[in-house]
Amino acid sequence: MAPARPPAASFSPAEVQRRLAAGACWVRCGARLYDLTDFVRHHPGGEQLLRARAGQDVSADLDGPPHRHSANARRWLEQYYVGDLQGDPQGSVENEPVASVSTQKADPAMEPKFKAVDWDKDLVDWRKPLLWQVGHLGEKYDEWVHQPVTRPIRLFQSDLIEALSKTVWYSVPIIWIPLMLYLSWSYYQTLAQGNVRLFTSFTTEYSVAMPESVFPGLFVLGMLLWSLVEYLIHRFLFHMKPPSNSYYLIMLHFVLHGQHHKAPFDESRLVFPPVPASLVIGFFYAFLRLILPEAVGGTVFAGGLLGYVIYDMIHYYLHFGSPHKGSYLYSLKAYHVKHHFAHQRSGELGGASRSLMGPFLDSTPERPPGQGSRIRSPDAQPSRQPQGAHLSPWCLGLCQDRQTRKPINK
Repeated sequence: MAPARPPAASFSPAEVQRRLAAGACWVRCGARLYDLTDFVRHHPGGEQLLRARAGQDVSADLDGPPHRHSANARRWLEQYYVGDLQGDPQGSVENEPVASVSTQKADPAMEPKFKAVDWDKDLVDWRKPLLWQVGHLGEKYDEWVHQPVTRPIRLFQSDLIEALSKTVWYSVPIIWIPLMLYLSWSYYQTLAQGNVRLFTSFTTEYSVAMPESVFPGLFVLGMLLWSLVEYLIHRFLFHMKPPSNSYYLIMLHFVLHGQHHKAPFDESRLVFPPVPASLVIGFFYAFLRLILPEAVGGTVFAGGLLGYVIYDMIHYYLHFGSPHKGSYLYSLKAYHVKHHFAHQRSGELGGASRSLMGPFLDSTPERPPGQGSRIRSPDAQPSRQPQGAHLSPWCLGLCQDRQTRKPINK
């Protein structure tokens, strides 16, 4: 039996002020205090948006108008709960303490969404590797894996295998960029010899010569093919709901992509680790070599390899970077946050893939089935905004409109 949860800590306004003065970023909802110091650099709307609300009650930001935060955003906030504010003074704790005390009653309908995260009573034991546990969740797996948490994940019991399942972001360009450059140079030299012809396995009479001038086109074709392959895999494999009675398919889904949705800010699992990546990359290289002449298939492969590197780097930046408001990467990050906190079950284009194919393929719906509210564009302004309402739709996660509005024009 898990030990009893210790009583919540209690902090005076003066203690909260001291922590704020030391650089911490604490906010509150009623009397509940949250330490967002470790989260501010991950915040989709930028660090300054949360810093500006340090010491304040963010209940209005969560509930709107004009924006209502998703249930996952509220659950995410609860993971940073540190205790209660003594006296619960009105206004911000940056102000002078107020003598009168108000007790804020929680909305019963919202109680499950504000429920504190209890690691001891979760469906899995976080003290043990998760991979062998998730298969036992059955029909509860799909809901569990789409409730993100802010903690790292351990998959395997073996320290060696566990280490091979994680990596740092810069391992991707360090390992694969030199290989891409070498293959590009090597196959360009082969094409320059003038001996490469296409379709020779079918006919010699109508075969097509492949001089070095086709190298750029083949290389770009490889990047486009990577985007298409990534889209198809992400949408139809990674976001396929595994059968609830299949222990091994649930495990497979979790190790392929479910782990990323469960812990979206586990930076050791944001890019493809080199060892398993080499198996997948080797398969695609062998496949292209099988169906195309060596220099042609190798050039297409080199372009696809660069597309993969760009994809992984952009994906990492969308989780940990802070793009300028109004920039393309800002809107791309909004799209990705939507994918993680509201439409997790829908596949999406990631990073470079959306950059190349986004105008043609948008797989994340603006309105989830059965819901009346639509997701707002990150820079969309409401037609009517009450005085004092905050303009940004990105406080503490994904925000949704309280009222149904027109679809976003693309």
